[in-house]
Amino acid sequence: MDIEVIPLSQLQMDTPGLLTKCCDSGEAVVVELPDHRFVAIQSLNGDDEADSLVSDLMETNAAFRALVEKSAASPRRPFGAEG
Repeated sequence: MDIEVIPLSQLQMDTPGLLTKCCDSGEAVVVELPDHRFVAIQSLNGDDEADSLVSDLMETNAAFRALVEKSAASPRRPFGAEG
């Protein structure tokens, strides 16, 4: 998997574009914060059934499970679309 490292300012300039790119490409994005810590953004819609983060959340977090079920039942809208 490819990983792109970007500064927080780049994420702030085009959040919808970068999130869409992350989801469409499957590429992880690592954001460097001003204090030099890092945060990773990764699509959870990949084909990898062994994704432990999603599996763990689905098994242990009822609120996350409900959110996924609600999302699956809703029509898809592009990031940034009002609604």
